[in-house]
Parts: sequence; structure tokens; C-alpha cells
Amino acid sequence: MSILSGISNFFGLDIGTTAIRLVELQGNYPKTLVKYAYVPIDPKLALSDAKGDQIKLAQIVLDLCNQAKMTTKNVVVGLPTRRLFTTVVDLDKVSPRELEKTIMFQADSLIPTPISESTIDWAILGDSPKDSSKIEVLLSSVSNKYVEDKLDALESVGLNVIAFEPENLAILRSLISPGLKSTVLVLDVGSLGTDLIISVNDVPKLTRSIAIGTQAIIKAAAQNLNIENDQAQQFVFKFGLDPTKLDGQLDRAIHGTLESLITEIEKSISFFETRFQGSKVSKIIVTGGASLIPNFPNTIANSFGVDVEVGNAWHNVSFPESRQNELLAVANQFSVAVGLAGRNE
Repeated sequence: MSILSGISNFFGLDIGTTAIRLVELQGNYPKTLVKYAYVPIDPKLALSDAKGDQIKLAQIVLDLCNQAKMTTKNVVVGLPTRRLFTTVVDLDKVSPRELEKTIMFQADSLIPTPISESTIDWAILGDSPKDSSKIEVLLSSVSNKYVEDKLDALESVGLNVIAFEPENLAILRSLISPGLKSTVLVLDVGSLGTDLIISVNDVPKLTRSIAIGTQAIIKAAAQNLNIENDQAQQFVFKFGLDPTKLDGQLDRAIHGTLESLITEIEKSISFFETRFQGSKVSKIIVTGGASLIPNFPNTIANSFGVDVEVGNAWHNVSFPESRQNELLAVANQFSVAVGLAGRNE
């Protein structure tokens, strides 16, 4: 997941379940928007590991780069949370060289896949909240085959992959101001799942993937109202969680799925607040598809009794005021791509 030093000209690539998104930024904080582009894709293609499908995806990426007239072939690629194993561990305070040895020694018992078949990355988060003689380390692993296949496909169309980065870290970079002194929970509710990140003073302390996304909500509506998926999707994004619409039928139809999501969020908050005594989530930022479901942010706010805001992917990006309406219309879709493009070389 390493990055080549000295490369300052690159774009962020988010290959999502339903769309491919590109963002190129330049300069120092706040970085300036150079280009952005997106194109819808077939979810079956996005989720396929077949070599032919990977090449098709890479060709779509290249075509989009050419249409958008991107100024570079260098790219930072997002790693979907569903492909990653991530955990936080407490380790003894030792030299960087010794820490690497310790991590590699312990990784075999921490990650679910064999070390020889995995790419492992880590970041020091700070002192352990449990033991001042130890440090907290965020450890991530991903299958070598997944990374190599993605790398081969993108390089086959002439792109130069300079780094892979977990999508949840990119989301945090785009939605939270550097140096923010508070505890924030970010919910990126995508098509197939929800990425949950709790950040303390802009440092990720808990990351988790929940297997409930907008498709689960739409499926519940379709099944419980006995309607087709397309109509259910229209209902969900038009009427949402408003009990006064459709005689409350839609609200009741999706209530169980939403409660399951809220329960999983509650478990994560409880785990976090138990580990970090005295730390309380002060704000929730909602992004992704569900942020457009009417009354969804309010429902989350009422469930947890904290302020909830809809995330703005361009929060840390400079752009002409004349483009504000255009960019805000897609702000819930670009958190990953903007975060990847905002990575410091």
C-alpha cells in the first residue's frame, strides 16, 4: 500500500459498486480542484474478480480519464473496506525497526489470511488508552492477489498506480478538517454496506464495515410492500422515513432494516466509549447514498441524541464559487475519491 515519494501530481480513483469516480487536486491545504469525473457502472462488473472484467473496468477508467482530460496517469486507488481486515492493537513502545518486527511477528495471529498471501500496512495512532507504556497501532491487511490483479489491470491500460489506500481513511481525510479537536463518527452508507469510522482529534480510532447499505433498505421496501425493486428505490429516495407519506407503509416496511443498522452503530459506539473512557461521540457525519434518503439524517440524530450533518466531500477543497451548486449536488458521492486525491505525497 506504499506510495512513491516525490510524486505530487496524481488523481484519486474510487471504483465503487455503482460508479467510478476520479478527482485531481493540486497545491497545499486547502487543495484546489483541478478535475473530477464519474461514470455509472454495472454492479456485477464492479464486484467481479474475473481478469476480463478487471480489464473492462480499467478501460472504463482510462476512457473516463481521457474524457475528463486528466493531466496525469499517476493514480492513488481506494481499497474497499469489504476487502480489508482492519484492527487496532496495543504494542510495546519500541524503535521503528523493532516495531516492524513485532507487527510482522504478531500479524500471523491477528489477521485472517496467511502473511505470505497478504499485504500488511499500519499506522501509529498514539499512546494506548489502556496502558501508557504501550502504543496504539492501526493494522490493515488485504489479499496480495486482489492488489496485484487490480495493479495489473490498471497498468495494462497505461496508468501508473503509486499507492493503494483504505477507503475509510480517505473518507476521513475529505470530511474532517485537519486538526479538529473533537470525537466524530462518520457513516458512509453505500449501496452494499456501511463504513463506520470514529475519529478522535482527526485520528481514526475505530473502523468497521457493516453489511447493511441502501440496497438492503430498498430490498426491505420491495419485499414488505410487494413491489418491484425499481419502484421501491423510487419510493425510498422520494418519501424516505417520513411516516406521513404513503400512510406510513414505507416507513414501517424499512423500519426493521434501519433498526438493525442503528443497533450495529450502537454496538460500535459502546465498544469505543468503553475502550476510551471519557470520550463521547459529539457529532455524526452521514455520507453516501443514504444521506439522500429523506429524514434519514434526522432519524440517526434522534437515535443517538447528537448533532448529525450531511457530509460534504469538498469540505477541504478550494473551488470557484460559481461551481458550488454543481459540486454540492454530488458531494455525497465523492468522499473517497476526494480523500484519495488529498493524500500528501
